[in-house]
Amino acid sequence: MLCAWSGSALAQQTGSETASSEPTALPTVEVHGSGSVAERKQLPQTTASVTADAAADSINVTDSSDALKYLPSLSVRKRYIGDTQSPLATRTTGVNASARSLIYADGILLSALVNNNNGNGSPRWFMVAPEEIERIDVMYGPFAAEYPGNSYGAVTEITTRMPQQFEASIKAQYAQQDFSHYGASGTYRAQEYNVGLGNRSGALAWRFSVNHLDSYSQPVTYITAASAPAGTTGAVPTQDRTGKNLYVLGAGNLTHTVQDTARLKVSYDFTPALTATYTLGFWQNQAHANPQSFLNNASGATVYTSSFASNDVDQQQWMQSLELRSKTGGQWDWQVAASTLSASRDLTRTSTTAFPAGQSGGAGTIADASGTGWSTVDAKGIWRPAGSAQVVSFGAHVDRYTLATPTWNTSNWISGGNGTLASDSRGKTETSALWAQDVWHLAPALKATLGARYEWWRAFDGRNVSTSGTTVFAVNQPQVSHNGLSPKASLAWAFADDWMATLSSGRALRFPTVGELYQNVLLNGVYLQANPNLKPEKVWSTELAIEKQLPQGRGKWRVSLFEERVSDALISQTSTIGSGVASFTQNVDRTRQRGIEAAFERNDLFMRGFSLNGSVTWVDARILDNSSYVATTAGATSVGKRTPYVPEWRATLVASYKPDDRWTYTLAGRYSGRVYATVDNTDINTHTYQGFDGYTVFDARVRYRIDRHWSAALGVDNLTNRDYFLFHPFPQRTVLAELKYDF
Repeated sequence: MLCAWSGSALAQQTGSETASSEPTALPTVEVHGSGSVAERKQLPQTTASVTADAAADSINVTDSSDALKYLPSLSVRKRYIGDTQSPLATRTTGVNASARSLIYADGILLSALVNNNNGNGSPRWFMVAPEEIERIDVMYGPFAAEYPGNSYGAVTEITTRMPQQFEASIKAQYAQQDFSHYGASGTYRAQEYNVGLGNRSGALAWRFSVNHLDSYSQPVTYITAASAPAGTTGAVPTQDRTGKNLYVLGAGNLTHTVQDTARLKVSYDFTPALTATYTLGFWQNQAHANPQSFLNNASGATVYTSSFASNDVDQQQWMQSLELRSKTGGQWDWQVAASTLSASRDLTRTSTTAFPAGQSGGAGTIADASGTGWSTVDAKGIWRPAGSAQVVSFGAHVDRYTLATPTWNTSNWISGGNGTLASDSRGKTETSALWAQDVWHLAPALKATLGARYEWWRAFDGRNVSTSGTTVFAVNQPQVSHNGLSPKASLAWAFADDWMATLSSGRALRFPTVGELYQNVLLNGVYLQANPNLKPEKVWSTELAIEKQLPQGRGKWRVSLFEERVSDALISQTSTIGSGVASFTQNVDRTRQRGIEAAFERNDLFMRGFSLNGSVTWVDARILDNSSYVATTAGATSVGKRTPYVPEWRATLVASYKPDDRWTYTLAGRYSGRVYATVDNTDINTHTYQGFDGYTVFDARVRYRIDRHWSAALGVDNLTNRDYFLFHPFPQRTVLAELKYDF
């Protein structure tokens, strides 16, 4: 299958994609081997890809999410090396909307659809080490019936490698950042090591990988107040994101994280046409975060306010999957797969005792997310009727998501046990689905893809507990359910040599997550329960993509026009709750996102080995109707304002020069316009803590293949030391060095 954009610039740079041998005819065979997921499954989406070789040459990669950083219209909010809260933003969705995109690794869901935020709803990128990856494919829009409505932003499919013979590798990486802001500075380092082993012996193949990370972050938050404490010096005057004056009293969440990942993947060929694959993954994290006060009293001693706190995180998560797949390539093929990802331990201990005494113990809280996780089961089939120009695929899907987040009081936040229950939000969601898709070659140059997905969803076992003093409020939430049909259609036309036009349209239903349904909302020191009857997002997306293949494999370019209309969009905004006004997730009546994306690649430009690749995206994202909004500023309105977290402009540019088989030199740039975090766009001050700057960031990398076993690389992220905020202060200039041995 020839997709509208079957590979990214970086993937093409390594020759991983090939043009059709019949430029005015669409191929009728399914692609096997190392092609993109969209090609192998004959999916209609525009697709961008990056291969392992391209990433190793041209990208400073410290975790699997880094491989996406130059693909069109994508952004991962990664605050530091080792960040476990790194959601993906797409063309039309922002960094606060983790449930509007999907991330898979070998078909295992890494997206945490227990929430829709940039916290505990963030993808579990850490379950896959970069050295395991063979390629990553990103498919834009909800145009494939195989995927649920969460795909309306994008679907990311990570494919990991399986060896064909004995192999072993070891990689060491070091990073260092010098960070300075609000008058405080420091040097923050990270070390990472990966060991991989694998082999194939007849029908049995296996690969085992171990990854260890030890990282220190720059300040992730800041402690602010409306005025400086009396009798102190050192507070830094600034303004908040709405332009009001405030003072920065110190830095928070300077985090030391130590993480270990182990992953085993085993496959066995019962016959040449029948393969079973088992995957087991384990991840653990020990993190400690401390604050840094800027305040001093008259005698020079450090001063803390009640807002200063430390926290310790102790996490263990497990991932498993089992897949049985036929691969005859004949009239019938099928696949059955089941997967789980769960937290066996997830504790966050936070101090509430006043500092400096609180640094060594005292009262605090314990947030326990152990038991949070999800499981999925999929059965899929494909039928290629003999003598027909059709390929029919179909399947059934079941998933369940569980969120448990009790927070306990404790007498000692460092080592104490659970005391009284402070709050709890928990519940489950479950979805069942049937889907089918028909790829029909109407003519040599014309192909139609028709599909539909019907889903049954319910939320149940919802419970909220909150306390106010000695009073406990407990609510058992009602069970809610929704169901609906999501039709899809796409038409691809090879209207001239090396030209392709693809028109796609599809509906998606994005059901509320447990976290959105059963959130506790804090108002005037009291936790209240928000709306447990949220409606699903109803999305209609359309895209027209035109692609031109350049002759002799020299590259391609693509232009996509797209529009997305969302009814009942789930967005956090201010509204009336109880006897006051607070911010919480609600259904916003209507939003519309429309725009244009242009992507190109050019290989051997001016000279052999020089490649230039890039993209530009413009999006007009607007709120059209919002009956729930309550203004907190006189004259403010949300109608006609920009949809939160979606920038108007994005761009990437990657220049890479490979003069021979040993050296690769890369200079890359990423640009994003500023975004608004509020529905009324009142956050007008961008360059401050909790503000959202526009930014231009340049990265560089030089890689040298010493011999067929050894390679080394030196890179710099944020080469020009851009100082910017995306709510949090983001990393400044960071130097990376790595050494790798492959056997």
